[in-house]
Amino acid sequence: MAARIIDAVPFVVLYYILFTVFWALFGPAHPMSPAVEGAAAHSPLPRLIAWLIVGTAFALYDVVLHSRYGRTLGKHVLRIRLIPADGGVLTTASVVKRAAMLPWPMAVMGIAVLNLLAGMFLFAVGLFILVDKPRQQGLHDKVARTMVARSPR
Repeated sequence: MAARIIDAVPFVVLYYILFTVFWALFGPAHPMSPAVEGAAAHSPLPRLIAWLIVGTAFALYDVVLHSRYGRTLGKHVLRIRLIPADGGVLTTASVVKRAAMLPWPMAVMGIAVLNLLAGMFLFAVGLFILVDKPRQQGLHDKVARTMVARSPR
């Protein structure tokens, strides 16, 4: 979890910069924004566009660094790495599966019913890490057949 937080910080900053830019372009004053009587218009478009860009960038960061080095910057700092659960070779396909599971539920956060479903999914991913003993694999690791392990260096 700490490694994810370290990895996410620059992407969170990028998200808010992009959100601000897209809010200026497509916010309440924009003709495409839905009108809401008695309240300021609220369009999910700026958030969605910003998150699609940042989510894609984060997924690419995750895939490239795991494929090349077996770890991201956050994992390097914490001296852990991603390995295949079966002891084989870490493949790009497994890293892509793993990376694709996390950013996309966050893209729909804030959209009524989808928000609830995305939150439940992300909760389940984290819960798997806590209850899966002894490997502590998240749902994303189970799908990709990977696990995080201590690294000697």
